[in-house]
Amino acid sequence: MEELAKEAGIPVRTVRFYRERGLISPPRREGRIAWYDDHHLARLRTIAGLLERGHTLTGIADLARTFESGRDVAEVLGLGEPTEETPVRMTPEQLADHFEGETTPENLATALELGYLATDGDEIVHISRRLLEASAELVREGVPLATVLAAGRHVREHMDALADLFVNVLEAHTDAPEPPQLRPLARAVMDAELSMALDRRLRRESPDRPPADREPEPS
Repeated sequence: MEELAKEAGIPVRTVRFYRERGLISPPRREGRIAWYDDHHLARLRTIAGLLERGHTLTGIADLARTFESGRDVAEVLGLGEPTEETPVRMTPEQLADHFEGETTPENLATALELGYLATDGDEIVHISRRLLEASAELVREGVPLATVLAAGRHVREHMDALADLFVNVLEAHTDAPEPPQLRPLARAVMDAELSMALDRRLRRESPDRPPADREPEPS
């Protein structure tokens, strides 16, 4: 324990306190000798980083339990399955920096449930760099992360339905298990339809739009 405390730059009594609070896992024991490893050191550095970002020890313990109950990265990524997304590996501190003040146990549990996040040892893996950056930008714009995740759940449901639609249409008329034109055609259609849907939605909200019960006056 003394060597671990020295590596982490904290007093031995602090390591002992964290151990008693369940913030670090028990050491591996061989007889009366306790062995701490790089996992324990990484956890201590994570605790220090989260404390610097304003998290309490109780909150950190809740976050740790949330991650430990989450799915492993191999389960989430589905190794061997084709994907166009780039996973992002980060520490818990880096995740907290992406979503300042929003990395609550409730939000993390939702992200783990949806499969946006997974754990890989002491690292956290986000399933998609594009989704990570988009959700972080929404939070910076003032949208609560809980709202972003709730919207993501609805988007996931609609995307699953659209994926079924495109696959069924092409499979009914082609022999390939995954026609090469499937992804580009699906993206093109969804991008165009979403763009036009946003036009329609924003046009309804525009203050310059004439009232619905009369035609605009000629200029």
